[in-house]
Amino acid sequence: MEMTNRKLSFVIPVYRNESSVELVYQKIIKIIEEFLQNYSYEFVFVDDGSDDNSLDILKELAKKDKSVKVISFTRNFGQLSALLAGFKGSTGDATIVLAADLQEPTEKIIDLVKDWEAGSEIVAAFRESRNDSLSSRLTSKIGYYFIRLTCPEIPKGGFDFMLLDRVVLDSFNSIEIRNRFLQGDLLWFGYRSKFIPYTRLRREHGRSQYTFLKRLKNFMDAFLDASYIPIRAISLLGLSISSLGFLYSINILVLNIMGAKGPPGWAPLMIVLLIVGGLIMIMLGVIGEYVWRIYDETRRKPNYIIRETVN
Repeated sequence: MEMTNRKLSFVIPVYRNESSVELVYQKIIKIIEEFLQNYSYEFVFVDDGSDDNSLDILKELAKKDKSVKVISFTRNFGQLSALLAGFKGSTGDATIVLAADLQEPTEKIIDLVKDWEAGSEIVAAFRESRNDSLSSRLTSKIGYYFIRLTCPEIPKGGFDFMLLDRVVLDSFNSIEIRNRFLQGDLLWFGYRSKFIPYTRLRREHGRSQYTFLKRLKNFMDAFLDASYIPIRAISLLGLSISSLGFLYSINILVLNIMGAKGPPGWAPLMIVLLIVGGLIMIMLGVIGEYVWRIYDETRRKPNYIIRETVN
């Protein structure tokens, strides 16, 4: 790397990562000393209400290394909230986001910085393949398939491991939104973006805290935040069902005029009622998701509460 006085910030959300968080720090330090020694740096660890020894380990790191900042939440607010707090605490010319579970190859940091120096303002490492469980791979594939219907610029595997230029981070921090879709919001700005592939590593430390319900919540936030497809879909569905009902009514009327009998029994009527009733409930559910997000936005509750900070 060329001589530079630029600063790199590493934003790392932490939740029950006592077995890996210090290893992440050591791996990044090694990369800085070997390949990025001409950059100044800082770490912004955000403890998302961990109930293990993660926070104590982070405080010890902060005592030994003044470049380590620690932000601690009062409770678990979620990974997105941890990232939002980390972004607000980042002061670098470029901010690199990675997880604390060691499933992202830290050597890719070098490539992120190279592409940033070449002019890219967003450099995202996307998951080309992943050594996760079958259920995780399947739900991720299905989720990103639907998300890409409205955000086709997002890579198939999505991205969480990324580098953001200072101008991107300032633009992102200027917008206060709840239930937001991080990837979609970043790409929406239109800054110069570069995508590089990587293979997500198998988890060797601890267990994943990213449950199915959390994945479902993130998918709903992403799909509803970045798209009008659900509302448009239920409108088209309602129009289609109404059209079929109108055609069916004409069919019954014609049969009666011709003296023929319509379909006998209550079964056809019950089928129609159950189908239409189910569709109405689905439509109300989709509308309810939008209404809840509007209500949640108007309350203006903070995305997180900070208990303490170190350095």
